[in-house]
Amino acid sequence: MPVHEPWLTALFNDHLAGLANAVLSMVGLPTAQRPWAVSLTMEILVAVILVVLFAVLRSQLSMDRPGKLQHAFEAIYNFLHAESEEHVGHDGPKYLSLFGTLFIFILFANLLGIIPGLESPTMFAEVPAGLALVAFLYYNIMGIREQGTWPYLKHFAGPMPILAPLMIPIELVSHMARPLSLTIRLFANMYAGEQVTLVFLSLTYLVGPALFMGLHVFVSFLQAYIFALMTMMYVAGAVAHDH
Repeated sequence: MPVHEPWLTALFNDHLAGLANAVLSMVGLPTAQRPWAVSLTMEILVAVILVVLFAVLRSQLSMDRPGKLQHAFEAIYNFLHAESEEHVGHDGPKYLSLFGTLFIFILFANLLGIIPGLESPTMFAEVPAGLALVAFLYYNIMGIREQGTWPYLKHFAGPMPILAPLMIPIELVSHMARPLSLTIRLFANMYAGEQVTLVFLSLTYLVGPALFMGLHVFVSFLQAYIFALMTMMYVAGAVAHDH
């Protein structure tokens, strides 16, 4: 077992390796002795936490006596609702389901690294890359659905036909760079934060780790917000009729 393998990943590899290898065989990928990656097991844990959390939240919803958990998620909803209206426009809230899903999932994934024995899945490049790909596909699909395929693709050519040979490569590179930018920003910040916290944990046992864990919480919220905000901006550009 690798030294860096968290207990949850070790548990999956010890007891569910056959299941993972069966799935890998079905899709034509090579099997492995310990097929469960740390990033995947941590993502599964985040998903389970969110499912349980929202099940508890739904059971406690009340208009007369809302609890602290309801207040917290209402504050998140109101904040993202206002941000989507500001950056996307009047119709921004109809895309709120994706903005909220990305924000909450990334936030909990980022915060998972604070718990001893667990790691933030967002510190592994494949997780931010997958989230960035979702955002990339979503804003392009929404742009095509809102404007139609040809009008949406037409804006890649620029405002004047004579500029099309120049504008099309520029626009394509610009759009392809967006998922890369989202990936690197989230991955680099979370990986660096995790490594800094581990270094100070090895040097001192109280003050240093407490300060950097507080910084980790701040960075976790900030990076979740930036990722959701950039997705809003991309959606806004895709669905706008006046490019």
